[in-house]
Amino acid sequence: MEETQETVNAPAKQAAVLKRVLNAGSGPAGHRLHPVFAQEAWQEVRIDIDPQAEPDLVASITDMRSSVAPQSFDAIWSSHSLEHLYAHEVPLALGEFKRVLKPDGFALITSPDLEAVASLIVEGGLDHVAYTSPAGPIAPLDMIFGHSESIARGRLAMAHKTGFTCASLGRRFVDAGFPVVLIKQDGLNLWALGLMQDSDQASIQRNLVAAGLGLSEQVD
Repeated sequence: MEETQETVNAPAKQAAVLKRVLNAGSGPAGHRLHPVFAQEAWQEVRIDIDPQAEPDLVASITDMRSSVAPQSFDAIWSSHSLEHLYAHEVPLALGEFKRVLKPDGFALITSPDLEAVASLIVEGGLDHVAYTSPAGPIAPLDMIFGHSESIARGRLAMAHKTGFTCASLGRRFVDAGFPVVLIKQDGLNLWALGLMQDSDQASIQRNLVAAGLGLSEQVD
């Protein structure tokens, strides 16, 4: 078949329409990418401070300037990563998320809910197993301080250095300058959605609902 200019440029055109999501604090490949990014339209780029996770980019999410250009991503996904930072580093990470997002982008974050974990401690103590993850049994102690077995094996980046309630996580996003912030408590997890100034909020929320996550409580 004769190749036309249209045929030659087809892969480039397809690549041009891909949206890019930065999996910030990704952990090992295949872990924790939210279903909203599972569509073919999304291309994942993984960044992690731990080389053992074999990310695309090795860097701290508190300073990605040497690895990630400004306004180069359509979305940030960060699952159970912010709690691995010291409290004073959280604003740095959120500032970096805002820096690398396009004006119509968004950041979707999940983290342990310390209020829910506190209830577990009151009910059953620090060491009772709350659930089993791919890494093994998880107790309230692990949710507060990080996965004990991983830390014992030398993966010190797994330690938790801060934590959040629903209100405090939402406030962090507002303080970082996200114009619209939505939050939610869901079981043992917190969710926060930070929208940039040109984001299509209605469309993003529809896509999240279709992927099983509805967020409606806005932080003022």
